Amino acid sequence: MNVPSLFHFTFLLREVRTPSWRLWILRKQQFSLPRVPLLQAAGKKSSFNLLGLTEGELEEQFVRGDGPGGQATNKTNNCVVLKHVPSGIVVKCHQTRSVEQNRKIAREILQEKVDLFYKGEDSDVFKEKKASEKKKQEKKRRAKENLERKKHFKEMQQLDKK
Repeated sequence: MNVPSLFHFTFLLREVRTPSWRLWILRKQQFSLPRVPLLQAAGKKSSFNLLGLTEGELEEQFVRGDGPGGQATNKTNNCVVLKHVPSGIVVKCHQTRSVEQNRKIAREILQEKVDLFYKGEDSDVFKEKKASEKKKQEKKRRAKENLERKKHFKEMQQLDKK
């Protein structure tokens, strides 16, 4: 077997071994986590019990970031790519110019994603996301009702003027 066909063979093996979690994630496409840690944004980080990550389960790389910033962004390797080996979840973080802050943020995001991956709907991250969606829908519904009330009130005022 020559070298090019060997690479093609390993590529085919990789295609065949599609992890079962990938199918679960494809079904849950509508539920995605933001790039900022959800629980940090909510300000309730201490009240949640997330699954712990050990350094042995993680693969960390520092790569060049992309996006706006010009030469400062293109020359520095401050973008952190963090992979959780057992689950295969990969997080890329390039929110700040500091490598240390990016490492911390990437670990927080990865911890939330791993927790969601293993616990599913029982995860605190999932519950927080659903609660925020419900709150947003309720706010939208109230705004719509208020707009209808105002519209009805203006109509009544115009009828009174006539």
